[in-house]
Amino acid sequence: MEIGIIGLPYSGKTTLFSTLTGLESDTSHFAGKIEVHRGVVKVPDERLDQLTAIFKPKKQVNATIQYVEVGGLEKEAAHGKGFDPQFLAVLKNSDALCLVVRAFENDLYPHPEGSIDPLRDVRIVEAEFLLSDLSIVENRIKRLEKQAKSTKNEEDLRELELLQRCQKALEEETPLRELTFTPEEELKLRGFQFLTAKPLLIVMNYGENDIQREEEILRSLAPYQHNPRVTITGLCAKVEYEISQLEPEDRELFLSDLGIQEPALPKLIRKSYELLGLISFFTVGEDECRAWTIKEGTTAQKAAGVIHSDLEKGFIRAEVVSFDDFITVGNLAKCREKGLLRLEGKEYVVRDGDIITVRFNV
Repeated sequence: MEIGIIGLPYSGKTTLFSTLTGLESDTSHFAGKIEVHRGVVKVPDERLDQLTAIFKPKKQVNATIQYVEVGGLEKEAAHGKGFDPQFLAVLKNSDALCLVVRAFENDLYPHPEGSIDPLRDVRIVEAEFLLSDLSIVENRIKRLEKQAKSTKNEEDLRELELLQRCQKALEEETPLRELTFTPEEELKLRGFQFLTAKPLLIVMNYGENDIQREEEILRSLAPYQHNPRVTITGLCAKVEYEISQLEPEDRELFLSDLGIQEPALPKLIRKSYELLGLISFFTVGEDECRAWTIKEGTTAQKAAGVIHSDLEKGFIRAEVVSFDDFITVGNLAKCREKGLLRLEGKEYVVRDGDIITVRFNV
């Protein structure tokens, strides 16, 4: 799973990316001037930490997310001239978008718009995404209308009707993520990789002096607070970077001095994970304790395939116990005695935190 990190110049997106991934100046380039920086991040999970402490395996394997910082979102591009096609091409491959919005003052790095206004900045970017999607829709509709006139193909007619509905929404400045589609329609639209259909994580990057005012600052994005598949969070990227550079024993003192209970970064990573509609199940043992990533609603047989394709093909049943039940009882044998360790069939829908052992035969 991949999340594209974007933001207007001097928003702090590079600082955030460096803090998340631990990568500094190593860069790769995407066909010209568009810079693309990639890094894989472990998803913090206290449940996995607890399981590791109990089973003492040879290794612990956390779930991961790939973050991609994409350059090229310049002021000129976000004022009617359109985003660079290379910039858009990279974003289309992302499963979700993380928009870093500036909420701090810094005279050394003036805001490209001349003032600090997070709501305006979000609307600038969202407007360009709407125009990009609308252009794709209109071009496809033109081709489909010509095809449908001559062929009368039912499949083409259904796609045309679907895209006309998308066109109407985009013209009314409604992101496609706010529309409801059937599974069949979602499948048809997937190939277009519409930007306004992607889940959106808005990260408000405020100054060090505003850490205790986070709730107040986030209220400036009230129009987006309850939008479908939009998550809003806040942090001070500069402080988070400084925290990431400290030794563990120094972090507690630093956080205490700032009046912070915990760094914001783990919360951001978890929100990214949740935004993608992902959950974790666990496998445990002497060799490793591991968190496996699946989409919410995944069945036990499909989840087994995430571990290994042979487990899905030869799936017989799964032994399942919830994390909470396991922690309450203390070990798998006692869970079995108390009837908390259940045998589930291939249609069982895996829940977040399930501890699973797959029985299979190939």
